[in-house]
Amino acid sequence: MSKRRDELILQVKKEYANIMSHETQQHFHKTNTGITPKAYYKTLQDAVISEISHGTFDSCRDGVEIVNKIAADKSMLPGWI
Repeated sequence: MSKRRDELILQVKKEYANIMSHETQQHFHKTNTGITPKAYYKTLQDAVISEISHGTFDSCRDGVEIVNKIAADKSMLPGWI
């Protein structure tokens, strides 16, 4: 894997960790069914990392841009429900 993609992966991990730390369990349960914020963001993060590894986000300037793109359109992740 390229150094650039490794950097993007580290940035994405940091962004999702930050988002997860600010998510309250109560709010999360109102919007999702039976999954913890940690499990949700871990699954999402793994899917994003897989796509970074495949070059899907090579045109993105940083991890924040990737996280924002995914937040706006999860259809970018094959198989995401």
